[in-house]
Amino acid sequence: MAHILRGKQVGIQRDFSGGLDPRLFAIDEVAHYGINSQISALAYDPVQSLLAVGTNDTQYGGGQLYVFGQSRVSVVLPLPRKSSVKIIQFVADKLICVDSKHEVSVFSLDTTHILSTYTPPGAVTALLTDPTLDFALIGLQNGEIVTYDLDRSSPAPLRIPNLWREQYPRSRLTPVVTLAFHPRDIGSLLIGYSEGAVIYSFKVDKPTKFFQYELPPGAPGGDSDPTATNIRRYPRLTQAVWHPTGTFVLTGHEDSSLVVWDPKDGRRILARTIQATTVDEPGNVAASRGATPGTFALKCPLFRIAWCSKENPDDTGILIAGGMPTTSMEKGITFFDLGQTPNYATSSWQMLSQYFEKPKLQHTLPTPPNAEVIEFCLIPRRSPHYAGSHDPIAVIVLLASGELLALSFPSGHAINSVNQLHVSLSFVYPFINHIDLAYIERTRWLGMVECRSKGPPILKGGAEAKHSIMRYANRNILQAAHADGTVRMWDIGHGDEIENQRMLHVDVARAVGRSDNVEISRMSTAGATGELAVGLRTGEVAIFRWGHNKGYGKEVRHADAREFDLINIKDRAEPGVKEGLLPLTMFQSQGQVTALKMSDVGFAAAGFQQGSIVVIDLRGPAVIYQAGLDELASQSKQASFRRSNSQSQAKAEWPTCIEFGVMSLDGEEYSSILLFVGTNLGRLTTFKILPESHGGYSVRFVGSSTMDDRIVTIAPIDAELGDPAEATQSAVAGLREGRRVNGVLLVVTASGIKLFRPPAAKGAHKTFDAVICDSAAVVRYQAAGYALLGLFGDGSAKTYSIPALKQIASGNASHILDVRRFSEAVVTPTGDIVGWTGPSEIALLNVWGTGSDLTRSLDKLLNIEALIPPRPTISNVQWMTGTLHVTPADMDGLIGGPNRPPSKRMIEQRRAEEQQQRSMKRSATAGSSSGEKEDEGYWAYMQRQMQERTQNLNIMGDSVDKVEENSSNWADDVNKFVSKQKKKAVMGFVGSKLGF
Repeated sequence: MAHILRGKQVGIQRDFSGGLDPRLFAIDEVAHYGINSQISALAYDPVQSLLAVGTNDTQYGGGQLYVFGQSRVSVVLPLPRKSSVKIIQFVADKLICVDSKHEVSVFSLDTTHILSTYTPPGAVTALLTDPTLDFALIGLQNGEIVTYDLDRSSPAPLRIPNLWREQYPRSRLTPVVTLAFHPRDIGSLLIGYSEGAVIYSFKVDKPTKFFQYELPPGAPGGDSDPTATNIRRYPRLTQAVWHPTGTFVLTGHEDSSLVVWDPKDGRRILARTIQATTVDEPGNVAASRGATPGTFALKCPLFRIAWCSKENPDDTGILIAGGMPTTSMEKGITFFDLGQTPNYATSSWQMLSQYFEKPKLQHTLPTPPNAEVIEFCLIPRRSPHYAGSHDPIAVIVLLASGELLALSFPSGHAINSVNQLHVSLSFVYPFINHIDLAYIERTRWLGMVECRSKGPPILKGGAEAKHSIMRYANRNILQAAHADGTVRMWDIGHGDEIENQRMLHVDVARAVGRSDNVEISRMSTAGATGELAVGLRTGEVAIFRWGHNKGYGKEVRHADAREFDLINIKDRAEPGVKEGLLPLTMFQSQGQVTALKMSDVGFAAAGFQQGSIVVIDLRGPAVIYQAGLDELASQSKQASFRRSNSQSQAKAEWPTCIEFGVMSLDGEEYSSILLFVGTNLGRLTTFKILPESHGGYSVRFVGSSTMDDRIVTIAPIDAELGDPAEATQSAVAGLREGRRVNGVLLVVTASGIKLFRPPAAKGAHKTFDAVICDSAAVVRYQAAGYALLGLFGDGSAKTYSIPALKQIASGNASHILDVRRFSEAVVTPTGDIVGWTGPSEIALLNVWGTGSDLTRSLDKLLNIEALIPPRPTISNVQWMTGTLHVTPADMDGLIGGPNRPPSKRMIEQRRAEEQQQRSMKRSATAGSSSGEKEDEGYWAYMQRQMQERTQNLNIMGDSVDKVEENSSNWADDVNKFVSKQKKKAVMGFVGSKLGF
């Protein structure tokens, strides 16, 4: 009965919500995009081409792991208990994580499930793995190192005691800071303690070299305080890395010193900082000057050091995060390009010192001003060895703010993450200030594939799971405004198959002609044409249109051309974009853009905080209307009332919502293109857009009406069919044929709903009960009908019937979305809700579901055909001089013990080999009987492997015992050879003198 009474009040004869049952309303959690919390750790696997990201446990979300691959491949791995991610590393087909509660978790890249967890006997301070080993070395706070068998999911027998305390019994707490295998000799381990570094040999089971950085009195070191140079100091160690060939060792210290050591004799080659050299010698001055005379500047700690190399491991460079004075504006990453490493055997001590003192090139990879780099992750081309720093093409930087930045290596040019990284990473690349949603036609979106210059892809691994077929013809296109003045657009889908997964990138900062103070406040995209309008807080409105860039590949000087109150910005297109959304025109005004709407029929309207509105006809383009709300108030019938109301007069008024429609006004027998503008004080103003004889259009004010509160949504509705009466291309084309749309206006305010025929406000009305509506839209469920869906301040999502305005159903969304940001949420015509769950994550919900939670991703991460390359080995010269080479297979016995059976990986490899042999035999003996027995069965193979392991261990022990003997024999042979050559030379000289 309510729909009949309220329908008659506005002339609606049907119940548009008659087919909607309350049981149809159930909120489904369809998808999440973004990062739930602050990023704390990064890792990259060049073999699988996957990127792992770990987060902290904060008020916005718990710590968890994200693994990203190509395109939309993404898997979320939750931690076994509430904690933060501290360390993550890829190991073959596994991902290892150490959390803030010092628990080691092992995840499978194949099944994307957790395999095992291990709680070491102490606080974990370092983790070391190798792609060729099935073990993880875990450094503890007490200085000990324990090992964990990743294959057997159990602790391994090997345990390395606190070697530093054994050497220096009077030392205090010396936790393990870093761990690193020798790049070419896996049998040597570099252990970084807080007091110094140690090289430990698995072959002889004892330390071979100790490195302690000592500064004599008068030596400046890396300290910024010159008053601390009069005492002997031992700066604590924070970093320790190998040279890519193992020729040198580099340690970083808390005073920002970088010290290069000779691992053969333990001597110090050079001590320097980023800015000064020989800081370990008394008398040198290395203090950084402060902002004022007579002061000094503190230095940032050394957050991370990596010794990189090109394809030739001897061509190296050192990448350093941190170590710069705090007063420096450039806080990027410092890179020392050292060039080709000198021959150690033929170079003097002075040559080696100068090699590190005067690098071939020193430059800074730039980052945003005052942005501190706390972590970075190198992106190697192929090899996972050399500590993940061999021939990198890029580096992903983690800033102190939690944002990510990708830089080319070693040039340091910023990499546009568009279609390079997963869309979820774009939420922190950089942070997003504002989002909106465009409902774009499918055919239009499939044609919007941007053509832009870019480098090789960073992520190429994984395979996306199959999704359900496309559910809707129109696509949900997210528009994300980033803090750097860019807009990125991509399809978030409906939980279905996404045909065009590419991302569009629009550089608004370049379009408006500046790089700073470019904060985007509003965006709107036309669903039929794909035209984009962007409004800024400083009052500019920039419009972009799809097209080909005539200035592709070259910088074009901007010509300040103004026409019809607009600025031509076509020449501000990005040089690297061949085809895409290109700048078209710009309007400048005063005050923030508070409302913006791009229509499907070539009009754009914008409202400003100063209380003005502007209408732009894109056919020119030209401004066809511009007025202030105070001017319109004087023309309204309620002008006298508003002037008498001193309270309303004192309040500032600005547009909050703009909508275009095609319908007949109350009392008219024809339809027109209408423009509706709602304000923060609840005033709704109606305009007509009329054609002119010269081919253009004009805007005429029709009237205004008053609502009870701030206007949230304006929805034109066809009173006969219930369909949206929006200004579509087909609706405007029907005006030429005299087609009449009998329409009504549904206006949602913060405190109620009103249904009426414009421009008057007479009609049906409903007030919300003690709740505030933050966002709303008219939605449709298949052919069942239409309803009004709103998000309310109590955390609920409610639907109301049309035209009865009676509540149909209600559900709770506060456990998924952030209620404080409901006003920024977007409701789509299909019943989807896109809202924020945290500072850098959004959720896609659908109210016509079954109440299901977010399903686990079925994307595949592991490519079993991607093989790990062999680990680099020692050189021939090292082998000839008697260096005992230890293989990864030998390490299995040294760490796991002689009784450890073959690993699962070896067993699977053996099974694959046997299966391949059987298939080859079948093909070779086609037509014969297939009952032949294999030469060696599976259990016989295991027994043979154990025997070979035992023999290898015995051989290794014998070899270690005979190293000295072999070296002595080799030296004797060399002495005999040299004596023989000398004798021949002398006899030849004597013979030549005697004439023989």
